[in-house]
Amino acid sequence: MSNSLFRTKNIDKILRDAETMKDDPHAGGGLKRVLTLKDLTFFGIAAIIGAGSFSSLGEACYKGGPGVVFLFIICAVACGFTAMCYAEFASRIPVAGSAYTYAYASFGELFAWIIGWALIMEYSIGNIYVAFSWSDYFTSFLSRIGIHIPDYLTCSYSEAHKAVVENAGHAVNTLTSSTQELLHAWSSAPVIGSLRIIFDLPALVINGLITLLVYIGIKESRNFSNVMVILKLCVVTLVIIVGAYYVNTANWAPANDAGVKSFMPNGFGGVMMAVSGVFFAYIGFDAVSVMAEESKNPQRDLPRSMILSLVICTIVYILLTLVLTGVVNYKNFKDVGDPLSKIFEDTHVGWMQFLVSLAAVIAMTSVLLVFQMGQPRIWMCMSRDGLLPPIFERIHPKFQTPSFSTIVTGLIVGIPILFTDKTFVLDFTSIATLFAFVLVCGGVLLIPRKEKVAGKFHMPYINAKFVFPLLILAAIIILQMANPHYFTDLFKINGDNASLEVSTIILWIVLVVLSVISFIKNLSLIPLLGLSTCLYLLTGMTGKNWAWFSSWLVLGVIIYFLYGYNKSKLAPKMALGS
Repeated sequence: MSNSLFRTKNIDKILRDAETMKDDPHAGGGLKRVLTLKDLTFFGIAAIIGAGSFSSLGEACYKGGPGVVFLFIICAVACGFTAMCYAEFASRIPVAGSAYTYAYASFGELFAWIIGWALIMEYSIGNIYVAFSWSDYFTSFLSRIGIHIPDYLTCSYSEAHKAVVENAGHAVNTLTSSTQELLHAWSSAPVIGSLRIIFDLPALVINGLITLLVYIGIKESRNFSNVMVILKLCVVTLVIIVGAYYVNTANWAPANDAGVKSFMPNGFGGVMMAVSGVFFAYIGFDAVSVMAEESKNPQRDLPRSMILSLVICTIVYILLTLVLTGVVNYKNFKDVGDPLSKIFEDTHVGWMQFLVSLAAVIAMTSVLLVFQMGQPRIWMCMSRDGLLPPIFERIHPKFQTPSFSTIVTGLIVGIPILFTDKTFVLDFTSIATLFAFVLVCGGVLLIPRKEKVAGKFHMPYINAKFVFPLLILAAIIILQMANPHYFTDLFKINGDNASLEVSTIILWIVLVVLSVISFIKNLSLIPLLGLSTCLYLLTGMTGKNWAWFSSWLVLGVIIYFLYGYNKSKLAPKMALGS
């Protein structure tokens, strides 16, 4: 059984199966190849610049202060190494499926299923957060033009209930405006029986409209996305230029609660506390690889578009962070869901507040679009392999899109909008994406090196035999010199930081093991660095994050054994039954 759990799919077979699907009349034929390098790069930018820059960036600035810019750089480096690994796989396996397909070719079926299951959190569940953020900015935009939607139709039930429980007995005038709105939503909501009717109507509507657009076709989605990307890049550039005029450099060295002025007022630990929000800002570049079967020249354009979109967005994020923390003291970003509007509210630049609200609506609409396109194509590939029912691979005969999978994705995003909230979804999504990145980087280490072919991406091979072990040794020496108690304190597990300490111990054990293996096997340096940086970012996740993620994976494994294990096209004939 152990061998069958890790049965791998040959790369040549993956390519043949994808070609066969084009001529399968029962599946509806293949997908339309209409995407160019520009389109793919725009899809990457559309996915990356959205809820991360317009929403979660505020909480990240509050936790890490101006020093959170270092975390953006760390995440960019991690994503850069990971993008190279995605690009290597994309050039070899130019089919839809992204990390799921790559894991199938390197780690085997069980890991492929796990990563496919985890990607539901990145694309589908991640879109729940984006839909909530879109709703916040949309209602803000409407209020500025004199249109007001009742509060009980602009928030989730769980957010309103949580506000009531946490603020019972507090004077209303001492609470933030967002908390007051949640309390008003609870008190003013219509009641049926004992149930208060509270739900986020704009979030539900935009999810339905995006699902319809993705269902209709890739060409229409591409044109819509390209226009929105151009608009939001223009507005973000204007935000940076106008905001820079109001920067007070003293805000880049703010005083913390102890009165100490520093670029990192809460220390590097405070910066790392923002890892979920910061990393969420980068989620999306990998969604480009899902569009492989709709790209005109995937082996050349997919790698280039991922790296281009990542570089452009990293520059934008660094500049935005410096402007935000330069205009407003970092402490003022607590519980602020619209940080870009916040800086112009404090500087009384009303026209920019209006423009930011409009830009945010545009930016997050494009994010919803790209993620909503990604999930159905992953399910399509899983269905091709027999791990999901055949209906998931059905291609619409007219629109040439994965029709059933698109509808199911819309439901998976729409239904939880009724009962979940942004904070839970943000952490859940980030840990799943990092997990996927770890497997992609590790997968590159397992596939054999290939000869360089003109017109295709080729990840440079740098022998890590001596370099990687020396880097790890240098890191250990530097940490020990900077803090002689660093390693001994790790093993003093305490309740408050137990999950962080345990994950950090595991990290160092893995890094030492990788050093030994790289010395023996002459592994490639770039995927090793990608694997190491992603593992490091995972240490910033809380115990609650790990508990929810582990529960989700256990559920996925149960489903795999109930259906996918025996239905897989790689399963032995006797196991398939009849």
